[in-house]
Amino acid sequence: QVQLVESGGGLVQAGDSLRLSCAASGRTFSRYAMGWFRQAPGKDRKFVAAISWSGGTTFYADSVKGRFTISRDNAKNTVYLQMNSLKPEDTAVYYCAASSRAVDMTALYSYWGQGTQVTVSS
Repeated sequence: QVQLVESGGGLVQAGDSLRLSCAASGRTFSRYAMGWFRQAPGKDRKFVAAISWSGGTTFYADSVKGRFTISRDNAKNTVYLQMNSLKPEDTAVYYCAASSRAVDMTALYSYWGQGTQVTVSS
């Protein structure tokens, strides 16, 4: 089992950067692919980025490609989401999640954190 805790959210202005962190408990972190999702008020949770267990494969939603970077440090049991050139439409609660595969389907992620709020003002 994996427990996940996100941090690093906040209120920023358009064009700013933020780095989200997701700390995982448990010795099996390195066996899981990890993903970031986000949910804006009144909308469904959507895929943002995913990374394989080794970190060798990453992929992104089109809306964040070129601006966001997902990475992981298995020695620290942590996955990161570097967010640059933030836009007001990036405002959402951001969640990290663990899966057996690096995929973009919410239903295939078994473990979820509680989320961290990111608000981007114009």
